[in-house]
Amino acid sequence: MTEANVKITEIFYSLQGESNTVGLPTVFVRLTGCPLRCGYCDSEYAFYGGTRMSLAQVLDKVSAYGATYVCVTGGEPMAQKHTPELLRALCDQGYEVSLETSGAMALDDVDGRVVKVMDLKTPGSGESHRNRWENLPLLGKRDQIKFVVCSREDYQWAKLKIDEYQLADKVADVLLSPSFGEIEPRALAEWVIEDNLPVRFQLQLHKLLWDDIPGH
Repeated sequence: MTEANVKITEIFYSLQGESNTVGLPTVFVRLTGCPLRCGYCDSEYAFYGGTRMSLAQVLDKVSAYGATYVCVTGGEPMAQKHTPELLRALCDQGYEVSLETSGAMALDDVDGRVVKVMDLKTPGSGESHRNRWENLPLLGKRDQIKFVVCSREDYQWAKLKIDEYQLADKVADVLLSPSFGEIEPRALAEWVIEDNLPVRFQLQLHKLLWDDIPGH
């Protein structure tokens, strides 16, 4: 039997730029490949290439940083068949593990110890038809849902979905981010305040600190 392996774009140590652990030192395991092509994607370099690594090799590299938090991201990590095994192995090592996922892939096999940070793609992303609504019942009180807002119309769409699915009661946090360069962060912040929306507004810390440099 061939040992389980994953295709890796990069493994690096930085500050978490998003989610409710923003600012915490975190090891990022960026897997290669994604079936989506969102207009605002900031990790196109992870679509192709990458290096095959066994799960043991990934664990060795992660452990070298001596970190508490590990974020498995992409690309779209769930597009690789051995990602659930990788997530489980990281949890078994005692890490606080999060998964950043587009929401377009099934999450049934994700270990319950993993914090799922799942996008719901807005119309402005160009990929809202890929949202897998069947994933919502799989989310719990430790998980998070993220909307990247490209316009006022996207904001109204997100607001409707938050109400329709009672998302604020379902997960730990509903996250709203302005699409970088498409909408003024202050405008989104003011809409949230005006509507008293039950969300966490966020900016991408890593963009503010390091722009879009890979490995940060």
